[in-house]
Amino acid sequence: MGETGAFVGLDNFRRLLGSSIFLQTLQNSIVFTALALGLKTVFGMALALLLYRITRFKRLIRGAVLLPFIVPTALSTLVWWWMFEPMYSVVNWTLKALHIVNRDIPWLPDPYLAMFTVVLVNTWRGLPFFAITLLAGLVAIPRELYEAAESDGAGPVGRFWHITIPLVKPVLAVVILFSTIFTLADFNIVYVLTKGGPMNMTHLFATYSFALGLQSGQIGQGAAVSLFLFPILLFVVFVQLRTVRKSTTYE
Repeated sequence: MGETGAFVGLDNFRRLLGSSIFLQTLQNSIVFTALALGLKTVFGMALALLLYRITRFKRLIRGAVLLPFIVPTALSTLVWWWMFEPMYSVVNWTLKALHIVNRDIPWLPDPYLAMFTVVLVNTWRGLPFFAITLLAGLVAIPRELYEAAESDGAGPVGRFWHITIPLVKPVLAVVILFSTIFTLADFNIVYVLTKGGPMNMTHLFATYSFALGLQSGQIGQGAAVSLFLFPILLFVVFVQLRTVRKSTTYE
């Protein structure tokens, strides 16, 4: 019985590797994660620097920044779906009212625009996590370092590259590690917005596993998709931990 189950499991993986939909899902997951992480890293650092400089109402503003991360994902994604859905899109209405476009943009029906939309919503959702965590790293940097660099003639860009980035790099590496895991395993955003469509162009591992295992009744195939995610996450964790170890080692 055990040997039969093992052969069935291996057969499920062989069928997955021969499936064009699964290969598309693998590509989607890589593109989705890379784009979302890149945007969250850049805008998260920018937002953290902005919050660091704010002095008035800083507690209120920092609390407001956390709202996208606190609100339940499915509930907030429904609002985004309403903003982008084809018939009553608030985004399209606004763009036409401002005379930026003269026709409705198919945000969710178009394969590439649908990927852009889910990346945008994931970035909005994960941005507070980046910003607040990086803000904690910025606060921990001694002010004396900036004052010494400024007295030596270093400008804002020089202080950022030679003081801020090296000292906040360990925190940034940990944030990217956790965000990579959360992004690769994302389900709610994609399922609420597109359900993996159109033409399977936004399917991720979680949504494709759900579609196979629960909606189509192919439990073995769905489980195989979920298990395929494990070695990818293991590799990501290994690389990120090596990066963290290097970034926290000073000679």
